Amino acid sequence: MSHDISTATHQRDPNGMVALMEKYFEWMQIRNFSGQTIAHRRVTIGKFIGWATDRGITKPNEVTKPILERYQKFLLIYRKSNGDPLSLLGQIGRLVPLRSWFKWLARSNHIAANPASELELPRLGHRLPKHILTASEAEQVINRADVQEPLGLRDRAILETFYSTGIRRMELINLCPADVDAERGTIHVRRGKGNKDRFVPIGDRAAAWVDRYARQVRPRLLVGEVSQGRLFLTHLGKPFKTDQMSALVKKYIDAAELGKTGSCHLFRHTVATLMLENGADVRFVQAMLGHAELNTTAIYTQVSIRKLKEIHTATHPAKSTRDKADGTMPNDEDEE
Repeated sequence: MSHDISTATHQRDPNGMVALMEKYFEWMQIRNFSGQTIAHRRVTIGKFIGWATDRGITKPNEVTKPILERYQKFLLIYRKSNGDPLSLLGQIGRLVPLRSWFKWLARSNHIAANPASELELPRLGHRLPKHILTASEAEQVINRADVQEPLGLRDRAILETFYSTGIRRMELINLCPADVDAERGTIHVRRGKGNKDRFVPIGDRAAAWVDRYARQVRPRLLVGEVSQGRLFLTHLGKPFKTDQMSALVKKYIDAAELGKTGSCHLFRHTVATLMLENGADVRFVQAMLGHAELNTTAIYTQVSIRKLKEIHTATHPAKSTRDKADGTMPNDEDEE
């Protein structure tokens, strides 16, 4: 079964899940949720509605905690079109919007009680980033852009911005020319994650590359309203889509042949780790990255193992390679 929302019956029922889902989205718009968040929840809640309708459940007051737990088990065994299971993040991404929707339904008196209030999410744990670039590796990636070509100059400005600011992919895509203040050395991130604005420092070098791109290349790419006032544009003069931006950055990382994989977020990981290694206060890095919780930023202190190793080598009392009085290293015979 497709579990598509289009299979739902009674879509005109004002007390049905489809109608109340639309009311929920109207409420989200009034509360100024981002269009991206609404679009994501439309997909995830719609998938649940399709699954529930296939089982004869069309109204929210028919949904119980055991039914939601059945759906959770379904997500655990679900296989994507390529045969892969949903990751833990994928499962959580399907369940969190449901919890928010049912919470709203209960608060709005559309249902008597919230069946998702005690629904436990899969435990994700704190996973360390798989790869982090060193400072020299980051420079190698950035230098792959051919600045003699207009699009290469644009790409250099994009890579420099990611490396200097550590902003998220969508935050960079949404930047407008006026958001970059070279004189103050800041960029204005509008409606970042959690729909929050913040100011982020940008280095002089990155700001200079952005300015050069804005003066020399962007005017050639502009296509009226199609460009929507965005700073970084595709060769067609349109704002980047998320997958386009990921592919662009990945191309340069792969071209550097560092044996490391990643895309836009690799620069975010790198910025946080290198700044902490160089002595930045973790709370400053938290504000820069736009993390709501300090624990989210603190994970990068665990990644800074290279700096910790240097300190260990320099300060630990057993730092000498001469462990024995005769100046030799222990060997297998010494263990007998």
